[in-house]
Amino acid sequence: METFNIPATPSLMKEFLRQMGGTAVIDGGLATVLELHGADLNDPLWSAKCLLTSPHLIRSVHLDYLEAGADIIITASYQATIQGFEAKGFSREQSENLLKKSVDIALEARRIYYERWSKSSSGGTGDGRILKNRPILVAASVGSYGAYLADGSEYSGCYGEAMTVNALKEFHRRRVQVLAEAGPDIIAFETVPNKIEAQAFAELLEEEHIKIPAWLTFNSKDGVNVVSGDSLLQCASIAESCKQVVAVGINCTPPRFIHDLILAIKKVLGFFFFLLFC
Repeated sequence: METFNIPATPSLMKEFLRQMGGTAVIDGGLATVLELHGADLNDPLWSAKCLLTSPHLIRSVHLDYLEAGADIIITASYQATIQGFEAKGFSREQSENLLKKSVDIALEARRIYYERWSKSSSGGTGDGRILKNRPILVAASVGSYGAYLADGSEYSGCYGEAMTVNALKEFHRRRVQVLAEAGPDIIAFETVPNKIEAQAFAELLEEEHIKIPAWLTFNSKDGVNVVSGDSLLQCASIAESCKQVVAVGINCTPPRFIHDLILAIKKVLGFFFFLLFC
């Protein structure tokens, strides 16, 4: 079985993209495909519910995306939080193990994919991209505080005046530690709706001396600002100020805004930029 030794440092994305020829494909919506497989996600945990009920479906979806040519797969931890699992009656230890499980499943899917290709005589599908020996990254998803609330506030960023940078750091701290220790290649902070949460993530990465790189993606509904009304460029600059952050991107944003948002961010950022949207 052939795998890749790409150092888990801020230079990871540079080396990864070099090996990929400058571009990489990230997988698609996890929850959507889980539902196509019959999963019932009507729950505050959303896709993370499958960590409890049907982890095999998560692994299957990861494999589907790898077979389709995804170069990066994102774990089923977007809405998985220690606090959310504890609200379901799980202990702190059990909750942390469920977070770790989300990474383990993705790592297992990657291993299975490599093993399948190592046994294949063809070594590819003929499209020039889906090759057995291509590098594949596992990104550990960290959703916003609003995702935990499960009330849609990750699409408004309105957390109230009581929610401060320090409060957000304490909410996310152990979750980020556990996910980082589980062995992903990168941490994906997704759907960040305001600058205080961007600041919280940037500070956490530095305070906890996280050894692997991260990216932050923001969402916008006007093509100029993040959903809270904070300046997208300010949020991107906060991300860039953290040495562990290697990419900034857009997700959950109307496609008509994507092009202009890319151009705006490229003017202020001096590093890699990922484009995500759904």
